[in-house]
Amino acid sequence: MDQNSDIIILGIESSCDDTGAAVLLNGELLSNVTYTQDVHKAWGGVVPELASRAHEARIIPVVDAAIKNAKITKQSISAVAFTRGPGLPGSLMVGVSFAKSLALALHCPLIEVHHMQAHILAHFIKTPGTEYDPPEFPFICLTVSGGHTQIVKVHAFDRFEVLGGTIDDAAGEAFDKTAKILGLPYPGGPLVDKLAQQGNPQAFRFARPSIKGYDYSFSGFKTSVLYSLQKWQKEDPDFITKHLNDLCASIQFTITEILMDKLQQVLNVHRVKDIALAGGVSANSEVRRRFAELAEQQGCCAHIPPFAYCTDNAAMIAVSGHFKYLAGDFSSQNIMAMARMEM
Repeated sequence: MDQNSDIIILGIESSCDDTGAAVLLNGELLSNVTYTQDVHKAWGGVVPELASRAHEARIIPVVDAAIKNAKITKQSISAVAFTRGPGLPGSLMVGVSFAKSLALALHCPLIEVHHMQAHILAHFIKTPGTEYDPPEFPFICLTVSGGHTQIVKVHAFDRFEVLGGTIDDAAGEAFDKTAKILGLPYPGGPLVDKLAQQGNPQAFRFARPSIKGYDYSFSGFKTSVLYSLQKWQKEDPDFITKHLNDLCASIQFTITEILMDKLQQVLNVHRVKDIALAGGVSANSEVRRRFAELAEQQGCCAHIPPFAYCTDNAAMIAVSGHFKYLAGDFSSQNIMAMARMEM
């Protein structure tokens, strides 16, 4: 392999509680390593201080594993891409500091990546042995995660137009918080999805927000679930246990309805050929099903990411870095992490 002509990007992800590293060769994925922190389960949610300490302990072995799995040398790396934000300040700081140090030691460029833009660009990851069928510009992307819910019109690799976003809680948070109300362990979103498979989505009705435009709100929905359960448990203390599957199915159905209603409004105005789904909640079976269904109704081509690229991962950071490398968009060594970062 002629290292002088190849573009090798090392991507580093540390925005929340997943430590990730990935290597791309000329836009094709060679390795993708993720260490998921289990320490937070005992606390019912991510504890920022514990997350940053875990990143400190794992980032070197994770990066080392990604480089070894890719069968490259550190000296062959063309640039180091990293998540600058948004995310948890302490977690981001670990990744940013490591990326800056490594790039300085290797005398190679440094590339900052916006975490939510990277989720969208995960659709452009080329994986050996799989079909490469990315969405065509411009396309509409629904990004749904634990911290963000947005509808974005993507005009190019470096041009993102946010059409709508959440004014309070995100869809992923709504899944996890309502799961916690039901007494399910963290992370509750996947468990709600699993239990919902055996339930009736029409069994219970919960409040849906009435927000103008394309923005989302999930705080009222969460309050509706809480107050409804409190009322039903007064009448029957075992209500949740008796109706757990139906409750999960109804919660999942309502959240998905809220998501798809706004997306449909956008598609009625912004006519595009392709629509994409991104973010951790895109792993939810009902969201994936309804998204594909809506795309068919609107005459659009649906792009749904493989499960490996739904949740936080470094492959999406590396592919974002690859496009920035081609554009010559590099960062200074003076750059700092940004917990809050506009699209």
